[in-house]
Amino acid sequence: MDDSSNSNAQKAEDLKLRANDAFKGNKFSQAIDLYTQAIELNSSNAVYWANRAFAHTKLEEYGSAIQDATKAIEIDPRYTKGYYRRGAAYLAMGKFKEALKDFQQVKKICPNDPDATRKLKECEKAVQKIRFEEAISVGDAETHSIADSIDYHTIEVEPQYTGARIDGDAITLDFIKHMLDDFKKQKCIHKRYAFQVVLQARDLLRSMPSLVDVNVPNNGHFTVCGDVHGQFFDLLNIFEINGLPSEENPYLFNGDFVDRGSFSLEVILTLFAFKCLYPNAMYLARGNHESKSMNKIYGFEGEVKSKLSDTFVELFAEVFCCLPLAHVINNKVFVAHGGLFSVDGVKLSDIRAIDRFREPPEEGLMCEILWSDPQPQPGRGPSKRGVGLSFGADVTKKFLQENNLELVVRSHEVKDEGYEIEHDGKLITVFSAPNYCDQMGNKGAFIRFTAPELKPDIVTFSAVAHPNVKPMAYANNFLRLLQ
Repeated sequence: MDDSSNSNAQKAEDLKLRANDAFKGNKFSQAIDLYTQAIELNSSNAVYWANRAFAHTKLEEYGSAIQDATKAIEIDPRYTKGYYRRGAAYLAMGKFKEALKDFQQVKKICPNDPDATRKLKECEKAVQKIRFEEAISVGDAETHSIADSIDYHTIEVEPQYTGARIDGDAITLDFIKHMLDDFKKQKCIHKRYAFQVVLQARDLLRSMPSLVDVNVPNNGHFTVCGDVHGQFFDLLNIFEINGLPSEENPYLFNGDFVDRGSFSLEVILTLFAFKCLYPNAMYLARGNHESKSMNKIYGFEGEVKSKLSDTFVELFAEVFCCLPLAHVINNKVFVAHGGLFSVDGVKLSDIRAIDRFREPPEEGLMCEILWSDPQPQPGRGPSKRGVGLSFGADVTKKFLQENNLELVVRSHEVKDEGYEIEHDGKLITVFSAPNYCDQMGNKGAFIRFTAPELKPDIVTFSAVAHPNVKPMAYANNFLRLLQ
């Protein structure tokens, strides 16, 4: 090896050490940049690729993680961390069979490693569970609606119950305030009232189009929030800062209400209750986490089973399929959870025509609106998540021009400041879960628009304290092992 190769190898090693420090400090984007610089100096070191894969996993960029881990395996087919990182990324995407193959390979290379043995057993258990659930649910969802089989009126409320109550069929502000107080004390509402809230929200959401037009009167304001991800106490803080929802103070929550955070049930019941109280002042859009596959992995399913019952898991899955996919504010601002599309020429009428009453598909307009992300370079590229696509400023500009709109607002990505303005000011990402998963250190944000100008006024805020229940407390056991 010549001197310059030695020098590059040493510089690369120094960069790796700096990247490791950034990773330990939860600065995952910075770690990725430093690992990338190390790879540019020495691309034949499998460790750099596997480490970068792990950092991508932390940012939920599972497609990029799989690519990097695969590269590490190509460089060194006996490097167990390559298989381990790729298996973890597959698992996070819900691709259990692919994950199992990688963990079997880890065990094959290290047959006496107790950690590898334990993780393989957990993965096998997870795959068996998924297969069993798939087997017993085949065709079931198509044949009946769980909601139609529930009559909350017949559910008796025990005399000793002291929590929030709904008298009759009307959900009131007093009930919601009492419910929020109960939630703060980590008490759940009675299942009768939980059924009532969810079923009434379902009826309202089901009647809405896939793309909802929002009209804000002159001098009126409208608030758009991004991902909340089960961070109930941060949701309360938004209401503290910006006021409770009301006819004069309307909100749009732009998807990913649940999963990861361990107060997802409290979040969704709060949002659904406000939807019932103020149907024209609480708008809700579907995110990629309002789906069975995500809820099974990232905690919502386990949380609902723990706090309510298995029936509620089915019910929420059904109601999530009723959530609209996008909103347009005053014919100017397009709001959707993920982003834009793999083809030009998509009109608002095409989005209105989407049959949304199903689990999200793996391709097409519905998939892309939930999963896509902006990219700095023009054109379109593969998704760093492994689902959807990445789209550039030219794609955003053309979509706005073709639909006579001015701005795209989307969520879906954690941002250090709680928001980011991109694509020549034509696209804003807003993310409302501060210190995401209790480790990212980011701020949260929401956007206030005032008519008629609809100039975005971005408000940022920091995380507040919450009870000592860790994020992912109800998540898939095996996924927690990989954190």
